[in-house]
Amino acid sequence: MKLGFVSDSLGGLSFTEVLDNAARMGVSGVEVNTCGWSTAPHFILKNTLGNRAAQQEFLQAFADRGLEVISLNANGNPLHPTDPAQGEGLKNTIRAAGEMGIRTVCTMSGLPAGNPTDTMPNWVVSSWPPETQAILKYQWEEKLFPFWTEIVALAKECGVEKIALELHGNQCVYNVPSLLKLRNEVGPIVGANLDPSHLFWMGADPLLAAEALGEAVYHVHAKDTFLNAPKQAVTSLLENGSLTDIPSRSWSYITLGFGHGEEWWRQFCYRLKMGGYDGWLSIEHEDVLLNSLEGLEKSVALLKGVMPIAPADFKLQDI
Repeated sequence: MKLGFVSDSLGGLSFTEVLDNAARMGVSGVEVNTCGWSTAPHFILKNTLGNRAAQQEFLQAFADRGLEVISLNANGNPLHPTDPAQGEGLKNTIRAAGEMGIRTVCTMSGLPAGNPTDTMPNWVVSSWPPETQAILKYQWEEKLFPFWTEIVALAKECGVEKIALELHGNQCVYNVPSLLKLRNEVGPIVGANLDPSHLFWMGADPLLAAEALGEAVYHVHAKDTFLNAPKQAVTSLLENGSLTDIPSRSWSYITLGFGHGEEWWRQFCYRLKMGGYDGWLSIEHEDVLLNSLEGLEKSVALLKGVMPIAPADFKLQDI
């Protein structure tokens, strides 16, 4: 496996400072945000798409420091009913990745409205009342399947080999069954960006999810979640309080090791290996209480201690 981090983890630093810190911390690459819910300060998509000189300068900055571009990340809602720019951002990210020889793009599945006249995304998380089933049928059959059929065709045209969908709340693809449902419909270019932090707060087990996904794991976001048991006991994990009011929330994103210890992360890496994954662990630091650079350094140190790096070489002896 190889270690890196998401560029927005150090969103307050310049592009050069991000890469210099990556080299200093001894990671192998950086995953670069391009659009969507990110201001994308380190990659100006409109200035890079189709601009060979800008692309070469960008890639050379990585090469000069012995770093790789892990992937481009268009982390928005590409099926937002009133903001088509998010979908176009994903398409342009795929085009830019293809032009630059980057083979993996990370994104979200998208969350449409609940019917053709609605103007707000609608996330269905229960089976009742019965209109929930009509919403799901509309979202999947009239929006998700056609959109992702088009995106897969674009990826093939551009030479992008993997689109890793983050299993994220408020998206149609948010767990193992929903990822496999879309993948079975549109083909194996679509796989999972397995981020355990979201599965934690949705009540799933990332260790078993890694095993269940197997070869469909295309990317891993290393992010932890603090489960605040006293708050959870009275409010549940269905949390919509302020992300910055940590004491009042039932769960919060946190620096690696502060929510789940080193032993858990060791098991997570091993489960990934059991399923055949030997790719990137890309740290996404979103802890609002810790300094971003300090939190990222602590996360890097933890993963360096538990992640397997060298290929297996065990062979049974001839007895």
